[in-house]
Amino acid sequence: MTTLRALLAAGLVIITFGFAVAKLPPPPPMDDKAKAAAEEKKAKDAAAAEAAKQAQARAEDRVAARYIAEQKALGKSVTPQMGPTSQVASAAPAKATAPSKAAPAAKAGVAPAKDAAKK
Repeated sequence: MTTLRALLAAGLVIITFGFAVAKLPPPPPMDDKAKAAAEEKKAKDAAAAEAAKQAQARAEDRVAARYIAEQKALGKSVTPQMGPTSQVASAAPAKATAPSKAAPAAKAGVAPAKDAAKK
């Protein structure tokens, strides 16, 4: 009996929500002021995201420096590994792809020379 009541209540909620959504008017088109406000908000959000990224980087640097200092105090040698940055990450795939394409071409050039020498 309670399962039936729960199903009926869920169905009633779904139907009510469907009618409520169907009656909503479409949003009005944006005017010049709204477009300018949206661009300002977008610029502010980008600046806030950049500031948060820089704050995160500074915090990570402080933690890493503290960890290295603590390990040196204990007499352990620590070599920090640098994470990929946006410049290194974008340059790495281009460098990794170029030699792999050049290597098969060089091998293909070498293989016929060996075959010719054997024949």
